[in-house]
Amino acid sequence: MRNCLQSRSGIAGIKQENQGEGGSQASDGRDRGLLPGPADPRDPPGGPVQRRDQHPGAGAEPERGWGQRPGQEPADPGAGLDDSQDFYEVESKADGQALLTEVFQRFNLIESDYFGLEFQNTQMSWMWVEPMKLVVKQVRRPRNTLFRLSVKFFPPDPSQLQEEYTRYLFALQIKRNLMEGKLACTENTAALLASHLVQSEIGDYDELADREYLKANKLLPNQERLLEKIMELHCRHLGQTPAESDFQVLEIARKLEMYGVRFHPAADREGTKINLTVAHLGLQVFQGNTKINTFNWSKIRKLSFKRKRFLVKLHPEVHGPHQDTLEFLMASRDQCKLFWKNCVEHHTFFRLLDQPKPKAKAILFSRGSSFRYSGRTQKQLVEYVRDSGIRRTPYQRRNSKMRMSTRSLASDVPKQSLSFNDSLKVPGSPSSATVSFHSLHAQPARPPTPPREEPVKVAPPSQYAFQAPTVDSPQLSPYTVNSPLCLSPSFQMSTLSLPQAPSPLQSPILSEEEEGRRKRYPTDKAYFIAKEILTTERTYVKDLEVITVWFRSAVIKENAMPEGLMTLLFSNIDPIYEFHRGFLKEIDQRLALWEGRSNAHVKGDYQRIGDVMLRNMCALKEFTSYLQKHDEVLTELEKATKRLKKLETVYKEFELQKVCYLPLNTFLLKPIQRLMHYKLILERLCKHYSPEHRDRHDCKEALKEVAEMAAQLQSSLIRLENFQKLTELQRDLIGIENLTAPGREFIREGCLYKLTKKGLQQRMFFLFSDILLYTSKGVTATNQFKVHGQLPLHGMLVEESENEWSVPHCFTIYSAQRTIVVAASSKVEMGKWMEDMNMAIDMAKKSQEKSELFLDSGLCDRSNRSSDEVSLEQESEDDTHSSRSSLDKQTHHRANTTMHVCWHRNTSVSMSDHSLAVENQLSGYLLRKFKNSNGWQKLWVVFTNFCLFFYKTHQDDFPLASLPLLGYTVGTPGESDSIHKEYVFKLQFKSHVYYFRAESEYTFERWMEVIKSAASATGRMSLLVPRDPPEMNGN
Repeated sequence: MRNCLQSRSGIAGIKQENQGEGGSQASDGRDRGLLPGPADPRDPPGGPVQRRDQHPGAGAEPERGWGQRPGQEPADPGAGLDDSQDFYEVESKADGQALLTEVFQRFNLIESDYFGLEFQNTQMSWMWVEPMKLVVKQVRRPRNTLFRLSVKFFPPDPSQLQEEYTRYLFALQIKRNLMEGKLACTENTAALLASHLVQSEIGDYDELADREYLKANKLLPNQERLLEKIMELHCRHLGQTPAESDFQVLEIARKLEMYGVRFHPAADREGTKINLTVAHLGLQVFQGNTKINTFNWSKIRKLSFKRKRFLVKLHPEVHGPHQDTLEFLMASRDQCKLFWKNCVEHHTFFRLLDQPKPKAKAILFSRGSSFRYSGRTQKQLVEYVRDSGIRRTPYQRRNSKMRMSTRSLASDVPKQSLSFNDSLKVPGSPSSATVSFHSLHAQPARPPTPPREEPVKVAPPSQYAFQAPTVDSPQLSPYTVNSPLCLSPSFQMSTLSLPQAPSPLQSPILSEEEEGRRKRYPTDKAYFIAKEILTTERTYVKDLEVITVWFRSAVIKENAMPEGLMTLLFSNIDPIYEFHRGFLKEIDQRLALWEGRSNAHVKGDYQRIGDVMLRNMCALKEFTSYLQKHDEVLTELEKATKRLKKLETVYKEFELQKVCYLPLNTFLLKPIQRLMHYKLILERLCKHYSPEHRDRHDCKEALKEVAEMAAQLQSSLIRLENFQKLTELQRDLIGIENLTAPGREFIREGCLYKLTKKGLQQRMFFLFSDILLYTSKGVTATNQFKVHGQLPLHGMLVEESENEWSVPHCFTIYSAQRTIVVAASSKVEMGKWMEDMNMAIDMAKKSQEKSELFLDSGLCDRSNRSSDEVSLEQESEDDTHSSRSSLDKQTHHRANTTMHVCWHRNTSVSMSDHSLAVENQLSGYLLRKFKNSNGWQKLWVVFTNFCLFFYKTHQDDFPLASLPLLGYTVGTPGESDSIHKEYVFKLQFKSHVYYFRAESEYTFERWMEVIKSAASATGRMSLLVPRDPPEMNGN
């Protein structure tokens, strides 16, 4: 009996018995396999499979291959990923999916969509088994055909593979490619890969065992020449587990140009011989083993083939005169079609959220191929593994002679740690929700990441089990429950709580010894500044994906956006997205070297970031033209949304999805805002470095480059931020039209109390450069605000009137239509409103164009009908109960917008506060203290738009919860808080208190700085007058 690994891995020939005269099988009118024998626990649900190590019993027929006549020898088995061999039986009319399912079940493959079965056709070209096509129509001579399991889709990052077993099979694929010469690399890299493969097979270095293994196993074509180099590198992997070795193999391989590449020979129009290949990012062109061009999916409009010609139609440049079509000549039509199918599958798997709907069959004639990718997309696969909770049982590796590593075998399941090393890849998907601390015995097998510190002790599950928060608990609450953070019972605030899991989350405790170890990691402030670039870049790339991946999928699925607008939008945002994906990978690699987590063989001065920043800031200048078109993109999108009802519906429905955690058009501003972030971070680096520091020159040059771009786009950013805010308010306010009128600028929004005959009534006020709006909150399901009235600023007068009305912090607004008395929540709030209103009134006086535009004729008539403010208010209150449109009824506005937070916190926010919040965006891991224990929970936290958004990992697609910070105070814990840890800050709003812990003094100060800017919102400068950018220090 073969060991369990051999029965799971690898593919050999497919075998099926035909009915024969005089055979021992009964004839029931269909092809059948061998008679079932004793049950084998390895057999799939469809029945037993005859293997070579299972000999037929007395009277049984000998093994025969597919379609084989009695007396013929069975087909020779092919080699699998680990050289093991199996035979499979399928019906003669079975399609490829039946065979694939049989194989994947045998291997117990969970992430099966990354893999496929391949065979060689009569032209000796490798072909993939097509799931929707009969096997007998794909394989002309089944009895002589060998199938082998291979990796079909190579993700750009191995951390996206959630199963350790999947990564093991990927490592075997890399091993196969190395041996076959398909993974071209330098000899040093080849030796390094081989050394990790040896470590995964036989464990820690032993000279005699290494020589014996390398003599018996061929890993490289030129292995004899590199033998000493492989052994030298192997001895550096002491204590590395097999799973960690697999992960290192994939980490090294993914950085090579030939990673996941499968060549398709072709020639260009000039007859130059080239090789075409398809990958996760699009089409690639190679000359020899050198990549000479890449066509991202975002640039490709259509792929087709005509006879031997393979055609690539690119998106035209926006407003360009014509389309650009590339033509490649391949050996035959079959080769063209083969490559076209590979492109279709890769585009669907990596680019789409779900499979496109199949086209309806033509009644008479059809054009084009009906081929479609039939499996799950990568996004669907990630969600399936994440949501189903399926975890495979432990598996056995092929080599049974592996020695025990100096680490325990249990270290394949890394023990939990409170390390802040967020660069280490979590073994979940980008949407994984399995990052919080679990008990060691309950934690599933996960991929290896080199630990940066000793594991922490774990309390018993019963002591710190996660509990649902009660209503009066200051613990952060989930999206769907009433929050204790509100000022009124009706307020529902989205905040943080993790859902109950089958295995409760555990609260880790750090011993004094472990606490000391945690402090040994890089303490240089420059390292933490560089790490801020990495953490914020991760959030930025995720924000771009909201547009490039999620919104694109939504509009394509519903066919809601005109082609011209699609081209304008995505041809501008996609190149930026692709650039920053590469930039993020480069920063990640540099930080890994800086932290010392990278391979020991790498030498060099990597404790710097200036060279990376300078190189990429210079490259980013090429995208300035794209950034300058964002104004047009935002305007055209808004116009189309107003004009096309279907697009408006898709737009509004998309904003309700969890992944769209901010107003959608906010994400379109991110690319320009990111330039300002680079500028601020580089200024911080330059200020930190001494004049003679080796990294300072590159940082200064990078700062000059980005400052130049920022200066060019500063006025555009101010205009875009204003337009974005106006369009956001246009959607969130009921009863107004044309809020985005030319020349109008947003100044302040917030809560004031308006004096009526019924007393003080809470109202939301919105101050613009030409008018003042006031609204009340609706009581319907829309949770929106309804406009009660609007006052033009021309001729307006504002006076403090506390003494006249005996109401604290009140002031009177005199306008041509009416006079109203309002009261603020504090003297500071009153001062903000009066200062901004007086400034806006003065500017309105100076303007030659008097603003007399009313937003709604009905509202205008009603406002002019009477100066009796009470009657107007009573009428408006009744209107809040009126029916809404069906779309409005379905709309549930998020409760963490500044409008809703200002309403419930009795505060206000100005445009200058918004601008300051943009500059102070921050991301990173924080430890959050549990309410009723000494445990700390590690969370990925993003600060933006006056709000903290909480994720379990930086790879998650949407936040678990959020905490608006307007009205909160931030400080350090006092003695009464009994927090005896460094770098802890305390957030408090009334009786609700939260503690968060940063990893260093620098990150602690940064979090304190940005949260103070949001909590206080004390910005005084108005954006009516653009701010001049600060002068650069040339020293």
